[in-house]
Amino acid sequence: MIPSSECGAWDNYTTWTGSIIKHAGVWYMFYTGTNREENGKIQRIGLATSHDLIHWERYLPGALIEPDPQWYETFDLDLWHEQTWRDPWVFNYDGKFHAFITARCNTEEKFGRGVIGYAVSSDLVTWEVRSPMTNPGDFAYMEVPQLTEINGLWYLFFSVTNNMYSKARHARPEIKQHTGTHYLVAHHPLGPFNYLTNDFLVGDEMGSLYAGKVIRSPFGEWSFLAFEHYSLGRMFIGKITDPFPMRVQENGQLFIPHRLA
Repeated sequence: MIPSSECGAWDNYTTWTGSIIKHAGVWYMFYTGTNREENGKIQRIGLATSHDLIHWERYLPGALIEPDPQWYETFDLDLWHEQTWRDPWVFNYDGKFHAFITARCNTEEKFGRGVIGYAVSSDLVTWEVRSPMTNPGDFAYMEVPQLTEINGLWYLFFSVTNNMYSKARHARPEIKQHTGTHYLVAHHPLGPFNYLTNDFLVGDEMGSLYAGKVIRSPFGEWSFLAFEHYSLGRMFIGKITDPFPMRVQENGQLFIPHRLA
């Protein structure tokens, strides 16, 4: 599948991060798209489907999930440089489909509006946008979310750069000014989500690793892998790491004992 070249198509400029889910023998890929005539400033979420994970067909009627201004910030250059609505993480729970989305709420100062947006569907095509899954106040955005159950707790992973901290978070001396992958936890997949720690799962000042994901091996072991962004000399790398073993501590906190220096 390639970006649509059709003039006016919602995704005729860029296609970005998303996720894939299988239902009734069909693979559904939800992805972020932008429009060239809008200079890529407005992000929307759409769908492509496949029967073999190789050949994909775009859902032709257009974008499926867009922010509801009742809860979310929509495009306004006086507020932010884009309409933030990307990186859908779609999963099945309790007979319905749920989407967690990188979004910005319509309250708080501009660097504190980052939330995980939320939408729900019964058929993966018709979506109802609902209020955010997380509270604002810490970040300008919470990118590439992933929800994973580990030992009975639900972990919501997200990534953020250290230039996207809110004024309130910057003012807290115990907070490290890191870029990387963070997480929240809950006892239910739909929250409420809270911090177990203010430390990133993997983070540093320059953001050497970003957009981390957690996977489980065929032997049941948990691992972490991420986008390898910069070297110690701040040279761009641009590749995916090998998996790093991840440990789950008794209090639920996660720990990566070995990672890139």
